[in-house]
Amino acid sequence: MRYRVPDLAPDAWHTAEIDVEKSQFLVWMCHAPDTAAFDALLQAAKAAHPNASHHCTAFVAGPPGEQTHIGFSDDGEPGGTAGRPMFQALQGSQIGQIGCVVIRYFGGTKLGTGGLARAYAQAVNAGIETLATLDIVERDSYCFRVSFAQEAQARAWCDEQSLPIEEANYDGEGVSLTIGWPKDAALEISGLENRLKTTIEIQQSSS
Repeated sequence: MRYRVPDLAPDAWHTAEIDVEKSQFLVWMCHAPDTAAFDALLQAAKAAHPNASHHCTAFVAGPPGEQTHIGFSDDGEPGGTAGRPMFQALQGSQIGQIGCVVIRYFGGTKLGTGGLARAYAQAVNAGIETLATLDIVERDSYCFRVSFAQEAQARAWCDEQSLPIEEANYDGEGVSLTIGWPKDAALEISGLENRLKTTIEIQQSSS
């Protein structure tokens, strides 16, 4: 599976803001490969804005469509007016491994349930619009052996196919290379075999 994730270092946040009827909505976003990364974002947002009216949240700690490592919270706003619209905005973006906190400073004008839902969704979308992302590819590990004389050509082929070499183990007879093959692509190494003019035995690795 291939999908986008926030292009953010650990403990780095992307921010944006909107104003709706004098209420200020500040959105903080992070790369959340796990729930711990999202928790760090929430604690940082609360520490930076301790006097805000609400710190509403949503996260997807996995690929788009993840159903297990997800969550959202209204943090005192009327039920369903903050966390769920935020979560739906994240789902609609098709960005994975993403967490967000929307910090609200109440401006004195009540927005109503529909107005709140729109405002929180708009805040998340404002953050997404300016969020830098990168593509990731889920991979399976496969291992094959080549001789020392074949290693340079094998590595060159992997580089041409954009296949990362995850591990290389050497012994007296040659080298075992472990590569990351995209999960959404059929395994096909005939090009490598043609280049090395030999049959390659390749097997899925548990590493």
